[in-house]
Amino acid sequence: MLTAFLDHGDQHMAGRTGLSPYLCASNASEAIAFYCKAFGAEERYRLVDPRDGRIGHAELGLGGETLMIADEYPEMGATSPQTLGGTAVKLHLYVDDVDAVFAHALELGAKEVRAPQDQFFGERSGALTDPFGHEWFISTHQRDVSAEEMQAAWAAMFSS
Repeated sequence: MLTAFLDHGDQHMAGRTGLSPYLCASNASEAIAFYCKAFGAEERYRLVDPRDGRIGHAELGLGGETLMIADEYPEMGATSPQTLGGTAVKLHLYVDDVDAVFAHALELGAKEVRAPQDQFFGERSGALTDPFGHEWFISTHQRDVSAEEMQAAWAAMFSS
């Protein structure tokens, strides 16, 4: 049923499945440029509102997935983390070299939340906030760890 709803024959929807993050930014054009430079995203297209030049919808390819983004439309309930004073949503991006991508994002204006470190769950990861208020975990997979091993390590962290 969901597939029938999603695949309604539009050319831009052909073959899509899954979940795509949809971000709202105070300046979507600048956010797109940041995501392209910092994370290697590729802009697929954007729809510009002819009334005022805001980006009503844009799509980026990022990590083999689709990231959607638009400018704020408060009149439609679309507000950015900057307007809201924060966000409850975190984005997780896997990359080949977390340290290089993380450092590059900081050079472009992101703010460090937690520097990259080796984690008990088999990844090297760090956290940052982009210049538009969105929070990102940037990670590189290092080794496979079973759910049981992760649970034991997690419990040990809180028992000491």
